Amino acid sequence: MIYRATLITAILMVFAVSLLAHQQIERPMHLKAMPRWKCDRIVSMAPSITETLYALGLGDRVVGVTRNSTYPPEAKDKARVGSYFDPNFEAILALKPDLVIMLEEQEKSSPGFAKLELETLVVSNQTLQGIIESFRVIGRVCGKGPEGRRMAASYENRLRQIREKTRDLPRPSVLFAVDRTFGCGHLADVYVAADDDYLDEMVELAGGRNACRQRGIRYPIVSSEGLLWLNPDVIVDLVPSITLDEYGRSAILDDWNDLWRLSAVEHHRVLIFSQDYAFIPGPRFIRLVEDLARAIHPEVFWDRSEGLDFNIAP
Repeated sequence: MIYRATLITAILMVFAVSLLAHQQIERPMHLKAMPRWKCDRIVSMAPSITETLYALGLGDRVVGVTRNSTYPPEAKDKARVGSYFDPNFEAILALKPDLVIMLEEQEKSSPGFAKLELETLVVSNQTLQGIIESFRVIGRVCGKGPEGRRMAASYENRLRQIREKTRDLPRPSVLFAVDRTFGCGHLADVYVAADDDYLDEMVELAGGRNACRQRGIRYPIVSSEGLLWLNPDVIVDLVPSITLDEYGRSAILDDWNDLWRLSAVEHHRVLIFSQDYAFIPGPRFIRLVEDLARAIHPEVFWDRSEGLDFNIAP
């Protein structure tokens, strides 16, 4: 249960409203009015932010990251400043940062940041466009404006290409199982993505539709009867790599065989996604969109590098 709460909390952090120095950023045109700080010593308070900084060529300015920032590998050598909702303020202050970049939830849950009197930049990963916008925002603030704009344009171009390829294709229903109980030999406590703009967008781009359209609850627990009623054509089971290593792919897939009447089970379209970028709404989200598109529409030729003209490792 502790792990489940942590995972659900981490996923919920995807959703926020873009802020900069406590001023809402509503449209890209506001970028011209943004302040630019020195940004020689940056502390990143989320893995997605860390990845963005490195993708923008700012990795050498990063002096501190959260414990769960492990990509790119160079980030592992940076000083640790706590975790999502458990920041180590002493460690942050000791690094003497010019700028601390965080998600809105962290700012609201950690009022101690205001007492530090440090410059803070708050960005949002609520939607795919919000992630792309963070490239422009961070780039502009940290003196990498051209790189941020180029990176954002590359992503927008790639998403347009994916959308064009899937526009006229059949749209199977896709169920995202974002967490569940493992190791009990059957399905239990299955949390699914429902009122979820981020994953809805991904499914739509990839040529599918979200099987669970319930509004008001972002991640409801769905019973076996509920799963049978939804009867998705494709199931995406988000399984952390540590869990996959512990129980094995076959055992995890066997859990779904209890519901052999499900279309996805009957047609062998239960997919295990365990890549770390499946859980981090940063620059590598494009990989998850592409993985999903390939899985939903294997009949289409997908070129992973198409449309991306900057260097980002898979």
